[in-house]
Amino acid sequence: MKAVVLHGPENYPNNYEVMDIEKPVCGDGDILLKMKAAALCGTDKRIFTGAKTKGVRKDSVVGHEICGLIEQVGKNVKGYAVGDRVAIANVIPCGHCSACLSGRENACLHRQAIGYEFNGGFEEYVLIPQVCIESGNVVKLPDTVSYAAGALIEPLACCIRGLRNTGTGFNDTVLIIGAGPIGLMHLQLSLISGAREVIVSELDPEKRALALKLGAKIAVDPAKDDLEKIVMDETDGEGVDRIVMAIGVNALVDSTFKLAKKGGTVCLFAGFPKGKMSEFDPSVIHYNELNITGSTAYKRIDYLQAAGMVSSGKIDLDAIVSHKFKIEDFKKALDLHMAGTALKVVIED
Repeated sequence: MKAVVLHGPENYPNNYEVMDIEKPVCGDGDILLKMKAAALCGTDKRIFTGAKTKGVRKDSVVGHEICGLIEQVGKNVKGYAVGDRVAIANVIPCGHCSACLSGRENACLHRQAIGYEFNGGFEEYVLIPQVCIESGNVVKLPDTVSYAAGALIEPLACCIRGLRNTGTGFNDTVLIIGAGPIGLMHLQLSLISGAREVIVSELDPEKRALALKLGAKIAVDPAKDDLEKIVMDETDGEGVDRIVMAIGVNALVDSTFKLAKKGGTVCLFAGFPKGKMSEFDPSVIHYNELNITGSTAYKRIDYLQAAGMVSSGKIDLDAIVSHKFKIEDFKKALDLHMAGTALKVVIED
């Protein structure tokens, strides 16, 4: 079968290739999945360039946003059948570490994941191991959900976790920095959660236009417009209740903190470059009593709720998909993704 094999973190863009490898053998407790859609995300960008190496194996297949059709079911697997359309919650917590036992399974100290410890979605057939199935990480989808949208349930689940940490609720004003796929998911979730209005800051005009289409009240070009003035004008000089940083740009942290109202919350949702420092004025946090939070991965309840929202049509993920490629054209897909001009790039069957 065809697969994208990552040989190691060094020498991008020459550290991977599309090649033929052996089709996985489905064990008695496993499921063999025919990949129908696997999406590229910001983490993949960091994996291919070597900025993220934890859990990533040499000569392995990555890709963790996965949806497909069950091709084969092990004889000991119950509740699933050949032909089922399923999405995969890729993060598998251990269930017994201090993080899991304190209710933070998303930050599990010994978690495993499809696309890391196990081969991921950038291949024609994906082996879903027994531990993943027993953890309840294989979620059936109705025919009304596209495979591409099914693959995007995973990042949506991450955004739901971020939304919980941010605490967005009724009548809140929200600012989202960045209108890529993650920012646009946060936009829709904020509105569903009762936000009174959402302001989006984004350089790309097409992404700003889509943000407005999906419900943003204002889409600001920070290169041309005065974001601080616009925020303060919209909030009678108080600042916004909630801010989500959906892009990991260290230089924006200080100016972003200053846009939150007293008692407001800022979620540093995006992945930031490891080891790079940000300078900010701590007195802004002190005197404004700001709440600063991060967000990592998702809990299984987040994934199940994300799947339910997509299945019920409460959120539009297809609108975020801008490009689709076959696996043999993976280089074109990754190059486009790396350029940062596309929204969501999906590899499909």
